[in-house]
Amino acid sequence: MPTPVIERYAGNPILTRDDVPYPVATVHNAGVVKHNGQYIMLFRSHLDSGRSIIGRADSKDGFQFTVQPEPFLTPAKEGAFAEYEAFGVEDLRICPVEDYYLLCYSAYSRHGVRIGLARTYDFENVERIAFISQADMRNAVIFPEKIDGRYVRLDRPHSEISPWSIWISYSPDLIHWGDSRRIIQAQQYHWDEMKIGPGAAPIKTPQGWLNIYHGVFPTMAGAVYRLGVALHDLHDPARVIAVGDRWILQPQDPWEISGYVPNVVFSCGAVPEDNGEIKLYWGAADSVMCAGTTTVERLLQHCLESSRPAL
Repeated sequence: MPTPVIERYAGNPILTRDDVPYPVATVHNAGVVKHNGQYIMLFRSHLDSGRSIIGRADSKDGFQFTVQPEPFLTPAKEGAFAEYEAFGVEDLRICPVEDYYLLCYSAYSRHGVRIGLARTYDFENVERIAFISQADMRNAVIFPEKIDGRYVRLDRPHSEISPWSIWISYSPDLIHWGDSRRIIQAQQYHWDEMKIGPGAAPIKTPQGWLNIYHGVFPTMAGAVYRLGVALHDLHDPARVIAVGDRWILQPQDPWEISGYVPNVVFSCGAVPEDNGEIKLYWGAADSVMCAGTTTVERLLQHCLESSRPAL
């Protein structure tokens, strides 16, 4: 049997609500990064109100995580952020840039969903920077280095107008964003035909930026969320070199098929290691966290050997 693109960790799920020392209903959709030799996971949880907060868990090996005693990020109670985070903060991505980490998260309120941006140096203190989109926008992730002097992000407008495609935008200062373009669209009657969106922070390789994204397919029994991968030009990431025609991960294990939202694998985090391995993390059925491994070489091969048009 051929080696799968993603090899699931034998100890999945790696984090559940039973591992959290405060009351939550779920653990899912976590950003993960390696900081000072330790893996930091910032995971989303539903409260019993149905609204979401972000918790933190730490690991020495990337698989065995211990949850901190208090939540990491909760909706602001005062100031300019409070009104737009009132319904919860969700699906945080960790984007290493220079000597700090940018945190992109979805903020929900009666006004819809928009992207909040925060910064941390140590995962102890968090500084909210700005809202970097209007409603309705979610699933934003920032490249780990400036390109031609500007910050670059991938995002996904939450809209049926030019349905749920991946866009690229640029900023000189992290606050003002523009030069936006649609660069990858869902493909009719493919595994991602309903909608797509960026996942983990793009991974730099000699051949280009690897973009692990999610795609959704509608069925008579409901939507199925899977993962795919695309390759972007190093110097002009708006130029998509290849989009893998086949998915790299789909719901398979019982906790991916059945849960709060059935048939979902959804990634917000991937950690590239020095040896070319990539640790990939995904929320399963919006209920638990899972992990697996792949390699840069395997993802590049998947993209380049069976590619389809980006648009």
